[in-house]
Amino acid sequence: MIRHLAQTALCTSLFGAACIVPSGTGAQNVDGFFDVPSRPSLNFYGVTGLIDMPTAEALPDGQVAIGISHGGGQTRTTLTFQAMPRIQASFRYSGIKNANIAGFDTYRDRSFDARFLLNYESRYLPAVTLGLQDFAGTGIYAGEFLAATKTFSGSRVPGVVKTTVGLGWGRLGSSGAIGAPFGSDRPAFTPGDTGGELSANQWFRGDVAPFAGVEWQVNDKFGLKAEYSSDAYVVETGQGVIERKSRFNFGAEYQVNDAIRIGGYYLYGSEIGVNVQMQLNPNRAIVPMRIAAPRPYDIRPARRTDPAAYDGSWAKSQSTASGAVRDAMIPLLEAEGLTLVEARTTASTTEIRYTNDRYRATAVSVGRVARAMARVLPASVETFRIVPVVNNLAQSAIVLRRSDLEALETAPNSADALLAVAGITSASPALPGSARNESLYPKFNWSLGPYLTQRYFDPYEPIRLDAGLSLNLSYQPAPGWTVAGQVRHRLVGNNADIFRLNQSRLPHVRSDAVEYDQGGDTFIPSLYVSKQWKAGSDVYARVSAGYLERMFGGVSAELLWKPVASRLALGVETNYVKQRAFDDMLGFQDYSVATGHVSAYYEFNGGYTAQVDVGRYLAGDVGATFTLEREFANGWALGGFFTLTDVSSEDFGVGSFDKGIKVTIPTDWLLGKPDKRIRSTSVRPFSRDGGARLNVPGRLYEQVRSGHRNGLVGNWSGVWE
Repeated sequence: MIRHLAQTALCTSLFGAACIVPSGTGAQNVDGFFDVPSRPSLNFYGVTGLIDMPTAEALPDGQVAIGISHGGGQTRTTLTFQAMPRIQASFRYSGIKNANIAGFDTYRDRSFDARFLLNYESRYLPAVTLGLQDFAGTGIYAGEFLAATKTFSGSRVPGVVKTTVGLGWGRLGSSGAIGAPFGSDRPAFTPGDTGGELSANQWFRGDVAPFAGVEWQVNDKFGLKAEYSSDAYVVETGQGVIERKSRFNFGAEYQVNDAIRIGGYYLYGSEIGVNVQMQLNPNRAIVPMRIAAPRPYDIRPARRTDPAAYDGSWAKSQSTASGAVRDAMIPLLEAEGLTLVEARTTASTTEIRYTNDRYRATAVSVGRVARAMARVLPASVETFRIVPVVNNLAQSAIVLRRSDLEALETAPNSADALLAVAGITSASPALPGSARNESLYPKFNWSLGPYLTQRYFDPYEPIRLDAGLSLNLSYQPAPGWTVAGQVRHRLVGNNADIFRLNQSRLPHVRSDAVEYDQGGDTFIPSLYVSKQWKAGSDVYARVSAGYLERMFGGVSAELLWKPVASRLALGVETNYVKQRAFDDMLGFQDYSVATGHVSAYYEFNGGYTAQVDVGRYLAGDVGATFTLEREFANGWALGGFFTLTDVSSEDFGVGSFDKGIKVTIPTDWLLGKPDKRIRSTSVRPFSRDGGARLNVPGRLYEQVRSGHRNGLVGNWSGVWE
């Protein structure tokens, strides 16, 4: 109360009777002194902002936002990700109708944004953000800004008021300029420019202009916005797309639910616009996760009261004892969605190797295996060695003392306490003397279901889709061996309805995608045989041969070095492939290439993984691909990548170099029940021949890392679930 009165007095003395003071209503604490709204709204560019102007706000860490706006003949669809607490990144796809730019009635543009939060909002200071808009596109929306946003709330005015002032360059400095402090030689937008390159030579150059705005969140549902825009909309007015009569824009927004917000706007003094915003946080599942409660640990009798229970004579014959453990464990693991691979036991130590077909978090499966072991193993067995196996690759050995499990199940901070006494070590490539589950091989699986393929960013049709039936076949004759393939039949779609001359200067390793779509309604996307195994305590190996992907077939070999406790992994892959016939059946064309990469992977704190692949690509070009991805504890992952090779931007074509974003969504996040499947997609602004890498099924790194130390520790609390 005293603090509130002091704030009121200070604010009134500075700003008069209209002053609003901070309030904690409907807000989250940022720095311990001042509360700000936890869900900033988006502007027409799909980033935190007013209407067309940005604000200095950041989304909550990890938040994903999708904005779709339309007004004045312009449609913008934007994916925004708060990649770090201070760093926000966006990818945008826009259409400007009747612009007649570069020969298209509707001009389609792709652009990337980045913004950096320089200062968190505090009791007296505003949030301050530096931003780059369209910094790696054609430059039609290119602009830079420095913005400050301050939040107020209190009893004099209901709700929350946010005020923003800023300075803009480029598009954001084209109206009401007050000078050019860093030089006036800024290149103008050039229709037909291939774009895609960083335009660092124009950042913060040219005229600078002020902008400002206010957002009033009246209550939990309704919000109002007004802004003074520093964008002259030179391209749009010059092409007759809009008529700009005013520098002021106005809007009203409605929060439909936690995720969706809609708005209507009066723009430029002449146009009406609408905006749909959706925000999701990977840390909050759509459906709360429901996992059946596990059976409590079976507690052994005390040795002093029942010493006979600890007699180890039952394990005099290791083969007999191991077989008995195997037979007892199989049904218990099957009930948990797990499959026993093999078991080996002595009187004091038992090792169980198993596959996990249900739980995305490996630690959950480890806990379920440990509970099953406690149910069936005699009291003399004190050490549990639990080894998750993925496609014949033993990931690691989790070593647990049975007495620790019994003592810590109900202890405070039980997960941390168990991790402190657990061992996570390398698993041997083989387990001599074990009792194997002989029913696993040979194994045949098949499924028949629908498929959907999409192609984005065609200048005449932004989204193209094919749908049909897919027959998936898999045969595993022995551990590590897989024969797999697909047969698909297209029922409907328009991917093949493109008639455009391929003018690529490079071998057509990706740019002939339309020819494959036009090759026939029935096709074989892949048909191959693969063998993978653990070649050493820290080394994994794979060899594959056949029709490896839709466009290429041949032979591929890979080695991966990945110690269990190491954040670093190194790999090498080599391939010799030939281009497949356009009908996607069994024929080949004349083009062949030797390709391969040396790869380095590093796992940082906070779920960030960096990957660098250096080598030769399908078109014969040489270079490197850089990838940075953030993975959340619940399986969500978002990241970006780019590839630079010895192909010039002119030879590469529109986009200048290969780049894109990758999104992975775990199925259990959507369903709310255990499910190990994921849905992953990569989106490229342009798919060209430069920097094109072979798509090989079953690369090793993603198979093994979930059962290594970092992957286990990230979800270790699941060991008690």
